[in-house]
Order: sequence, then structure tokens, then C-alpha cells
Amino acid sequence: MSTTTHYQDYRISPRIKIAALWTSMLFIFAYVDLFSSFRADVRSDIEAGKMFTFTIGQGFLLGVTIYVLVPSLLVFLSLVLPARVTRLANIVAAALYAVTIAGGAVGEWNYYILGSITEVALLAGVIYYAWTWPRSTDSLASQANRSRAGTRVHSGPKTDA
Repeated sequence: MSTTTHYQDYRISPRIKIAALWTSMLFIFAYVDLFSSFRADVRSDIEAGKMFTFTIGQGFLLGVTIYVLVPSLLVFLSLVLPARVTRLANIVAAALYAVTIAGGAVGEWNYYILGSITEVALLAGVIYYAWTWPRSTDSLASQANRSRAGTRVHSGPKTDA
């Protein structure tokens, strides 16, 4: 006798998918940059106070920190901001980061290009899930707003017992 196992699959919120994509992108982002520190050419540029065409100083380091803070914060903000704001913020940020990542990969080594392609693919996923965010009807939206505000929402018919 053969038994087939069926696994139950739950619908995952676009918020969770987007936060997971940002998290994955940030891991790859960090490791690709970390691997660059093993390169003699990158180390010598850093020792000379340069990174690409930029001079390493307070302004550069502040800019890089802001550049890393945005996607880092979007992991959390994608889970808590209102849906409309989350969608817009993720579409805009993911598109801008995809462009900067693709631009930064020009002329780089193979590991960097592979990492950048993967990062851009993950950002395309962010855009896709934000763009195709499920819409709700007005009655469902108002029900969700009442539930969020602490008002008890009944999901079924009332019964007098």
C-alpha cells in the first residue's frame, strides 16, 4: 500500500517576501564587498585613501553608510509601513539600487559580476512583488483597518446562544 504525503503550503504575505529578498540581497552585497578586500588592487587603493574614483574620507564613509542603511531599513519598514507606502518605497529603492549595482559591476572580476547579477535579480523580485501586491475590496480593507485599530471583527455570522 502506497501513501502519498501532501504538504500544506501557506500563502506568504508580499511583505515577508520583500523583506526576505532585501535580506538576501544584503548578504550577497556584504560578502561580495568582503571578498573584494582579498584583492591586492583593492587593498592598495584603500591604503592610498581611494576607492574607485572617490577619496576615502568622512563624506565618502557617510555616503556609503547611508547607501547601506536604506536597504537595511527596508527589511523592517517593508513589514510595518502602510501597504501603499511600502509598495512605492520598494519599487523606487529597488530600481535605483539595481541601476547602481549594475553600474558598479562594469569592468569588475567574475565573482563581483555574478554577485551583482544575483543582487539585481533579487531586486527585480522586490519590484515584482511590490508591483503585483494583491488588491483588496473596500469591505475587506475597511475590515482590516478596523481590526488593526483594535475593533473586534467577526469573521462569521453572529449566533445567539
